[in-house]
Amino acid sequence: MKPYAESCDQNADPIFAVIAPLLQKHHSLLEIGSGTGQHAVNFAARLPHLTWQTSDLPENHAGIRLWLEEANLPNILPPIALDTRSESWPGIAADSVFSANTAHIMHWQDVQGMFRGIGRLLPPGGLFLLYGPFNYQGQYTSASNERFDQWLQQRDPLSGIRNFEDLDKLATKAGMQLQNDYAMPANNRILCWKRLPTTSSSG
Repeated sequence: MKPYAESCDQNADPIFAVIAPLLQKHHSLLEIGSGTGQHAVNFAARLPHLTWQTSDLPENHAGIRLWLEEANLPNILPPIALDTRSESWPGIAADSVFSANTAHIMHWQDVQGMFRGIGRLLPPGGLFLLYGPFNYQGQYTSASNERFDQWLQQRDPLSGIRNFEDLDKLATKAGMQLQNDYAMPANNRILCWKRLPTTSSSG
């Protein structure tokens, strides 16, 4: 039985409305944390020019494959295992990266590794699109986000909603520059960074 996340159905259209224009001239995308695989199937079907590489922890691969097999799309690649902390990522060719609802579940070291790895992976002009809830200057943007953060930290004290400023510092260190910060429904955002034309990313 395929895994299912209701939130993926609820946020797919708003996310697509933002990312589709940004990805029109891109050819290959790495999704970090594909989860159930729903976003991959939904977006790849509507972006046929884009090769979509799924990835997640190995225990989620079987569920992702069920969605991919049912959709039978030629532009989605089977999931790979990706340890963001590793200094050597699997051989991936991508000019864009998308990740949804991951930064607040990952431990901070994993988030740091994700930005470092993306900085190494992306060519100049490549985009990193990160969807989720974020704090600004240490402040919650809504009461519901505060409750969600409390729930996250009760479940795993090393998880939690991340501060935008901290993430932007990681992006800068990895050779990326913020392009836009899009307001989304349900107190979420999409942060868009672009890889700058320089080789001075932090390893």
